[in-house]
Amino acid sequence: MVTTYFGYNYITRNLQQSLTRVGQQTDVAREAAYYKANIGKVKTVDDFMSNYRLYSYAMKAYGLEDMTYAKAFMKKVLESDLNDSKSFVNKLVDKRYQEFAAAFSFNGSATPVAQSGDQTDEMIGLYTSTKTNQVNALADDSNYYSAQIGNVTSADQLLNNDRLRNYVYSALGIDQSKWSRDTISQVLRSDPSDPNSYVNTTFASQLNGLNAQLAQARSDASDANSKIADYTAQLTQPGADVAGLKVQILVEKYHLQSSTKSISDLGDQITKIGQFMDLASAFEFSSDGSLPPGVSAQTAANVAITKQLFDNSKSAVYSAASPINEAVAVRQFRTAILKVNSLQAFVSTPSVNDFALGAVGLDPGQVSQDTVKKVLESDLNDPKSYVYTLKDDRYVQLARAFNFDAKGNLTTPLVAQDSAEVLQIARDYVVAAVKQASPQQQAAVRTQATKDATAYQEAIAGIGSVSDLLANKTMVNFILTAKGIDPGKVTTAYLKKIFASDLNDPKNFANTESDPRFAEIAASFNFDSKGNVARLPLMGPQKRDQFRETQANYLEQSLEQQQGDTNPGVRLALYFRRKAGDITSSYDILADKALSEVFRTTFDLPDTMAAMPIDQQAKIMDKILNVKDLSDPTKLEKLLSRFSAMYDIKNSSQTQSPVLDLFQGSSSGTSGFSDSTYLAIAKLRSRF
Repeated sequence: MVTTYFGYNYITRNLQQSLTRVGQQTDVAREAAYYKANIGKVKTVDDFMSNYRLYSYAMKAYGLEDMTYAKAFMKKVLESDLNDSKSFVNKLVDKRYQEFAAAFSFNGSATPVAQSGDQTDEMIGLYTSTKTNQVNALADDSNYYSAQIGNVTSADQLLNNDRLRNYVYSALGIDQSKWSRDTISQVLRSDPSDPNSYVNTTFASQLNGLNAQLAQARSDASDANSKIADYTAQLTQPGADVAGLKVQILVEKYHLQSSTKSISDLGDQITKIGQFMDLASAFEFSSDGSLPPGVSAQTAANVAITKQLFDNSKSAVYSAASPINEAVAVRQFRTAILKVNSLQAFVSTPSVNDFALGAVGLDPGQVSQDTVKKVLESDLNDPKSYVYTLKDDRYVQLARAFNFDAKGNLTTPLVAQDSAEVLQIARDYVVAAVKQASPQQQAAVRTQATKDATAYQEAIAGIGSVSDLLANKTMVNFILTAKGIDPGKVTTAYLKKIFASDLNDPKNFANTESDPRFAEIAASFNFDSKGNVARLPLMGPQKRDQFRETQANYLEQSLEQQQGDTNPGVRLALYFRRKAGDITSSYDILADKALSEVFRTTFDLPDTMAAMPIDQQAKIMDKILNVKDLSDPTKLEKLLSRFSAMYDIKNSSQTQSPVLDLFQGSSSGTSGFSDSTYLAIAKLRSRF
């Protein structure tokens, strides 16, 4: 039989080729193909467990073959919430069950919602920031006006300066979409005290007639109200002409409606004339638009009045930014967004629609419901979709903040990584960081690593593409560290090739690399073929990375089992190698019988050690083995090479083991030694 030492080293030197050979075996390939073809049809836990081939495939992949019969138990595992420390699966000591539950999305999978919790928090933060920025912008506008109005020398100069013009228009309530520049220019050049000036002859001269019409309209409205009340009272009298009275009431209601509209229109016209008179009075321009020598465009008093009028015109902005009103708006939004189950419900709920538009800096009164619908139905990955035709990033920001499909139905959040992935990588990072620290430093390192993990969870929401991710070196280093990879040994160019790979093509770059962790990283992100964040389809109860991990685990389990049929020592070594990255303390090893056997065999400890109290075993292990070394590939391979040799010693008779002869000083000669044995002896001498 080939020695454990040689068998293990041969497999690990050619691990990818070994896995490929196993994957090409008829029975393995057949089961993998069946799983791939049918897992997408699974909708529920019962669907999954009723299909024995799918269920047993997955159980083997996670080393749980011996528990395949326990369907009731495994159903509770799959239905557990991994985020709940008190859930069934989290109470189990064996981490294989947690790994199995994490491989499926039966519980805690992404649910179609108008907004996820993170999206809601981000929108509220954006709302607060936008309101603050709007108030600050108003202050900037006022400061600019104060600084520049003294430099204005003509009416044209004022109107040519967009910022000054808009400030004046806002202060005086002038809608520049309704009034031509020429009209406003002539008003500015008018002297309100001159009855022959433009503002008086064109506008003020209308006031008497408009006021008379307004008085008549009010009288007509009052008369209509009186008649309606009188006719309504007559309806209750005996012998009343009910039909005729109802007709009269309808006629008077029409008169009332017409009079009310006239009152509104006439009031607007009178107000507008007043605004034009105020505009003319606010400036000192001559009839030709110039200023008399030594005269400013406005007196100090008029500058102060204009600024006050401007602030009054922006009262809604100041009001929305007040702490009380902001708190009310936020509370109403948080409550209402949870009830939004369609796009129509979104636009029909002011506390949601207006809040969302306000958060991105849009005026709800200026954006139609139809526009909002088209924006939220847009495909952000399609440069030709409606939202991009508006040429306004605020609409793109709005579309990204909510989750509606092309038909206005709820869909899953558009994120670079699903929340479960983010949580897992955050946990892995903390474990990896603590693992590398000395016992004295672990508490401080854990605190900092937890802060780093929180920062990652917050920052990932802002990643919209592979380019965004790779440009953030801190995030990249975080991810690599979490995967147990030294960031200093990985280039951005290499990662670009990894993320550019088609993970569905087994011959592509990422899938042919010797280290599968890079393909795992790429699979954990929701990037499409163009490198943009996209909503990738699920394969039944599994996301892309969960499916890949299951198939990869199945291959590794198959390889280990096949090697174990020939030499159990090789299987133990391969198993330890695969689990080393998850070991954070001696207790992780002691909790696993196979890992414990590897440890005892490596350091020639008796099997009776397993009967000792667990804490005593841990103390012995900590004196002999530095768990931190298991993160170092070189030290790990050295340990497993030693295990392989010691396993051969422990499980071979003296006459069958020349390695044992070497350790015992045997002089039995070298007859019968194989080439693999000589290789093992030579390597042992060089390593130990």
